[in-house]
Amino acid sequence: MEAAGGEESMDVQGAAAEEPSLPGPGKTSAKPVWASLEEAAQLKTEGNAFYREKNIRSAIGRYHRALLVLRAFDPDAMASLKVFGPGLPALTPEQEAALRNTQVDCYNNLAACLLQREKVDYARVREYSLRVLQWRPGDVKALYRAGVATLEMGDAQTAKQYLSQACREQPNDANVRKHLQRAEERLSRELQKEKAMYQGMFSSSLKSSSGDKITESHRTDEGV
Repeated sequence: MEAAGGEESMDVQGAAAEEPSLPGPGKTSAKPVWASLEEAAQLKTEGNAFYREKNIRSAIGRYHRALLVLRAFDPDAMASLKVFGPGLPALTPEQEAALRNTQVDCYNNLAACLLQREKVDYARVREYSLRVLQWRPGDVKALYRAGVATLEMGDAQTAKQYLSQACREQPNDANVRKHLQRAEERLSRELQKEKAMYQGMFSSSLKSSSGDKITESHRTDEGV
């Protein structure tokens, strides 16, 4: 479940920095589409190299810059932000595939970087992982990280769904199995607590009902 050479223990200062702003309506890069796609791919490659060197701050900067270049050509991103204009180019199937592949790699690697922080922003990890899953539903790395982040955020049931799917894709992955077991154990504990709570409520209800009947019987004997 490693990205860009492995999830070593590293300091990731600024990993949750704001993403770069988008160009305004009707504005796109002056570069040809393929040139921009190649630029983004090169930035991603540089980010991977920084990651391997444990220079996480620089790696994150490269990934964000690559995503900024790509978002200027991404119809989905522009439409969701209501950014329209005649300058948005139509992509060929090959160009769209190149765009998505680089986006997937960058978001996956950003999630990997965030998981290395001493204080992890699990909401951001899940956000990045879910973006990947929108485009590539069976991506094991994204499923795994979405599951880990969701589990840490307290939703063991949804985490189990992500991790179970990841385990089906890679049944021999030790990290996936470990966190899936954690999710199942947490669900089991939650179920036991719920049962204990309902048993306590039921027991209290029976005691209260029994006490009312005894009082009513006593009053009847006294002729009240």
